[in-house]
Amino acid sequence: MKLQQDVNLQQKQQVNLMMTQKMQQSIQILKFNASELQDYLAQVELENPFISVSFKEVSSSNQQIADISEFAVETKSQSLFEYLMDQINLTMRKTVLRDWVVYLAQNIDQNGYLTLDTTKLLKDGKIDRTTLDDALTLLWRLDPPGVGARNLQECLLLQIENDRGQEELAYQVIAKNFELFTQRKWDEIIKKMKLSKEEFQGVLDYVKTLSAAPGKAYDQSSTAYIAPDLIVEKVDGKYQARATSLVKPKIVFRKSYYESLVGTLDKNVVTYLKEKKKQYASLLEELQMRQRTIERVGQEIIAHQYDFFAKSNHPLKPLLLRDVAQKLQLHESTISRAVNGKYLQTDFGVFELRSFFSQAVNYDQDGAGISAAKIQEQIQRLIATEDKQKPLSDQKILDKLQADGLKLSRRTVAKYREKLQIPAASKRKRFC
Repeated sequence: MKLQQDVNLQQKQQVNLMMTQKMQQSIQILKFNASELQDYLAQVELENPFISVSFKEVSSSNQQIADISEFAVETKSQSLFEYLMDQINLTMRKTVLRDWVVYLAQNIDQNGYLTLDTTKLLKDGKIDRTTLDDALTLLWRLDPPGVGARNLQECLLLQIENDRGQEELAYQVIAKNFELFTQRKWDEIIKKMKLSKEEFQGVLDYVKTLSAAPGKAYDQSSTAYIAPDLIVEKVDGKYQARATSLVKPKIVFRKSYYESLVGTLDKNVVTYLKEKKKQYASLLEELQMRQRTIERVGQEIIAHQYDFFAKSNHPLKPLLLRDVAQKLQLHESTISRAVNGKYLQTDFGVFELRSFFSQAVNYDQDGAGISAAKIQEQIQRLIATEDKQKPLSDQKILDKLQADGLKLSRRTVAKYREKLQIPAASKRKRFC
């Protein structure tokens, strides 16, 4: 009886552990923004030979993003594009070839990959083969190593080349047996290339030091383009939030390859196969949950902030994370993960989902909540129309706001004015 209780307890602990691990994985995937999700799936694809990942309509999505480049997010950190341009300006004279290098740099995504179809460029006659090869060579010489690659294999090879041929063996493995390498067919590579296990282990250890996304080391919020997770569209007179192709990857299980190994008698192989198939099923479920959660949150934002999308002045109402959490019957932390670092594309700009949330800090005479952003707008409007020879002090601004039925302190007025980067009255005064 005691033995049976111990077995039941152990089984219960194992189930709880599996549920905890699955929950943690779902949380992590939800936290990823569009570019981080791509990085993660690229890594999964490398580690699981039975999983193939592709993003539908990537080219059209990139074109949509390129059309809204004026909505870039400004930060003080240097973006990858800025870093590349600094190098180009310092190392290349103004020539036609340099212009092509700049053009290529403008089409590098936040992971450091070249998104242009160079074959189509040649086919359309926009550039000749020699000029393209020369421009690519110059681009590939820039830091970080691997930038400008058109696929993962090219990215790894460029990084190995940057080591000045110190890892020739690794270069040969990636160049000649990349598919076998991604499928983890180590024994086939060893036999084909006549390597010792020690030599191949050295290759594995070295490749682990390379980056699958060389551009990620740079701040991406200040790059030329933002990858939105959602697009707002008007369908039959109603606004709807639709997930972009960047959030809807196509995950395919390589069934034929899997089944070719199922009949093995090696217990370790059987265990490995089961783990990889279970990883696929779990990943599929978690991605669907992620997409569904982000779309539901986006739709709820649209419902609450309808005037922002419908009116030309784009007013925002107070909205808390817990309001959406209660409406969708989700935990507040889930909503926080769903909006942080995620972007929504409209026909008038791109906005972080978190920017639609603000607490009501006051109420007007009708009892309607007024957000901090709305009060800041009022402060900005009062200062814009003030007498420049007698600018309004924070106290006078407070008096005017209180006359409109708002209750707040002078310190709050000063804090909002500073947040708007408006100097104090003494520094705004004009003497003529």
